[in-house]
This record gives sequence, structure tokens and C-alpha cells, in this order.
Amino acid sequence: MSQQPRSALHNLTARELGEAYAAKELSPVEAAEAVIERVEAREPVLNALYQFEPEAVRADAKASERRWMEGAARGPLDGVPMTVKENIARAGVPMPSGTALSSPKVPQANAPITDRILEAGGVIVGSTVMPDWGMLSSGVSSLHGITRSAWNPAWTTGGSSSGAGSAAAAGYGPLHVGTDIGGSIRLPGTWQGLATLKPSAGLIPLDVPYIGRAAGPMARTVGDAALFMAILAQPDIRDYTARPYPAMNWDIADELDVSTLRIALQTDAGAGACPDPEVLAAVEAAAELFAATGATVERIGPFINQDMLDGLDNFWRTRSWADYRELSPSEQDKVLPYIVRWCSRGAEFDGAETIRNFGSIDRMQQATIAATANYDVVLSPVAPMAAFPAEQAMPVDDPDRTMAHIGFTVPYNMSGQPAATVNCGFTSDGRPIGLQLAGHVGADDFILHAAAWYEAARPASAVPDWAGLD
Repeated sequence: MSQQPRSALHNLTARELGEAYAAKELSPVEAAEAVIERVEAREPVLNALYQFEPEAVRADAKASERRWMEGAARGPLDGVPMTVKENIARAGVPMPSGTALSSPKVPQANAPITDRILEAGGVIVGSTVMPDWGMLSSGVSSLHGITRSAWNPAWTTGGSSSGAGSAAAAGYGPLHVGTDIGGSIRLPGTWQGLATLKPSAGLIPLDVPYIGRAAGPMARTVGDAALFMAILAQPDIRDYTARPYPAMNWDIADELDVSTLRIALQTDAGAGACPDPEVLAAVEAAAELFAATGATVERIGPFINQDMLDGLDNFWRTRSWADYRELSPSEQDKVLPYIVRWCSRGAEFDGAETIRNFGSIDRMQQATIAATANYDVVLSPVAPMAAFPAEQAMPVDDPDRTMAHIGFTVPYNMSGQPAATVNCGFTSDGRPIGLQLAGHVGADDFILHAAAWYEAARPASAVPDWAGLD
């Protein structure tokens, strides 16, 4: 059916695939075979997938092909290859959460996200890997080993949606789902040159929700992320924290009048590491592009501080320590030593200190919402630094120090505000640099429109060359 060379199919966007299926110019089976070939070629180095069954992928693609041929397609994403992170439940697929622990949980039912994908006819290529308990911003795992960047295997993928980031950049299908409690969608996004969205709290239903946690799309283009949101952001009673958001406009083809926007530019997070000069230069150039189009761009200072970030980190340590200490000694030995050292500090905090640490969430939420209330968009770096070595667990490789890389990202987890990323440049040695665009709670569609405007307006030097990764 297809007139396109097989080697190019894995680089097609979700929108292009859906349009080609509808025009009967391409079959979901052909697209699936191209992605399977891509996985088999790159996976020995990248190590992005935890679960991958080619025959199941082929069967799902064949079923989609029949629907398209019979005029019964389930929507524009029917037959589009995609992945989900290993901590998103798929009935019967174990969920080890990156750890080498024995007897991982085997869910009996799908998560809401999985159900929405299957209802839309999506072809799940596999489950993507993550580091132990999702508490590292890298692809280092006691179970999976090291996951590597599709741009350069020597570089980190970022984490904790490490496999999703690498899979998206490598072309394991155009759509991928990650999860994020402090930056775990956006950090792989910036270090892999992707378009991502950490959505508003409760917009994408979860079956295991908790404060700050969100799931969202990871893709090569903002358009694909928006297309994916149309199916992911549907209410589901299983998420008892979900909010009744009004309908959103995911058609990013609708024009955005940038000249009317009031934009904040933040280059100092107030906590964590200071941004590298090349990162700052790329983000400031992006802000200048908005200003040149007529938007009002104002610099704002920090709105969180080191005490807030330390308190949150200490609370997370205590939470993970509570899980770790319930393990038998033999099982404790299987957890990544870095994680063991990091969470062991949680044993130092008594009940009163734990409550004070937990209070950092409220203080961070209040500060973030207050500081950003008068702006349509807040621009900032995603991370202060570019990608670091793949073997390194964290950007600041010391478990006794706080998470120095999440000063720009984590405030929006705690406040529940949406935050998108799009590539805005590269370092002198070719590492991607991400721009973060954050907005008001419930303004997810608007933020993706702003990201799409920048994606289209950015200079050629900031555009990822996906074909160059072949």
C-alpha cells in the first residue's frame, strides 16, 4: 500500500500516520513492521524497552488495518505505534518499577491510560523502562542496567521516564507516555530534544494518584503531543483526585496571537544548580523571539528556595525509606545502592520533622501559584544542565545532596500547573536544550498552543534532525 521507503516510516508523526491510513496510502501493518525493525536495530544499545512482543504488535496492527479497510477506524490514532512507561498498568504485565526485586506486582486490570489507548486503537509497542522507584533522573536501574540516549549512547536519557524518552527520540513509534512527580517527563524531554507535557493535576486520570504525580505525552512534535492529549485527558472514576476540567481545544492548528501575551522569563530557580551558560543563552533567545512578535516579556526572580526543595527531597526520602525497610534483607540487597543511600537518610526524621518536610509541598504550591498568577506563560530552562554521562545516576552524582536539577520543574508538580517542553537549541557539542512553558491550572491546551507557536517560529538551528539519528 505504501509508496514510502520502509526506512522512513518510523520517522512519521502520529498525525501523518493517521492521515496516510485514512487515505489508504499506508497500512498500520507496514508502520508496525518499520517500528519493529527500528526497535530490533537500536534496542541492543539503547535498552529502552522492558516488555516487547513483536507478534502481539503485529496482531494489533493487523486488527487496526482491518478496521481502516472496513471504514470502522476508532479515530485518528487507530494503528499508531506507541509505548507506555512500565509503572502504568497493563493487565498481566509485571510492574517492577525499575527494581530487581523478586515478584513484582502483576496488575489484573489496565490503568485508565492503557484503556484509553486501546479504545482508540493504539498499537502498544511495549512498556518502557525506568530507574529504581522512579527516583533518579537518569536511565540507571538495578533491573534494566543502563538506558542510553538515542542522540549519543554516551549520554543519559534523563529520567525517570528514561525508556520513554529514548524510545521517542529513536523512533519506536511517535507517541509515548511518561510519568512525572518532579520533572520525570520534562527532563528526558529536554535531554532528548522532545516535545512533552506535564499536565494539570488530575487532567489525565491515574489509578495510583498522589500529590504531584502526573502522566503525560512525550513525542517529537507538539502537534503529536496535543493529538495524544485528546484521548488521554478523558475522565475516569478510578482517579479519585481528578478535577472537572472544561473541554479543551487540542487542535493546535488554530492560530495563537502571541502579541497579546504577557510572558514571564525565569532564569534563576532559587534552588538547586545554577543554569549553564549555553542553556541560559538558548532560553533567553527563545524569550526574545516571543518579544520580537509583540509579546510583553518580563523577567521574574525565584519563587521557591533551597529550604523548600530540601524539605521536599527529605519527605521523598522518608517515603521511600518506608518502602525499603519493609523489604527482607535479601530483597534490600537488590535495590540500587545509590537509591539505598539516598532513602536511608529518611530514617533520620521523626514524625514532627516528616510533617514539616511534607509542609514544603504547601509552601511550594502557594509560592508558585502566587508568582505566576499574572502571566499567561512562564518561560524557563527545563533543567540547569544538558545531558550528562549515561552511567551517572544523577546530574549531581551524590545521594547525600538534594536534587539540584529540578528547581525549574518541580514547582509545577506541587502547584498542579501544566508545563510543556520543546527543544530550543543545542550545546556546542550537540546536546539538546529544552525550553519549559508553564501556565495556569487547566490551561493545558493554551500552553500547547504556545509551545506549538514557538516550535514553528524557532530558528533552524534549534530544530532536532530526527532523520539524522538513523
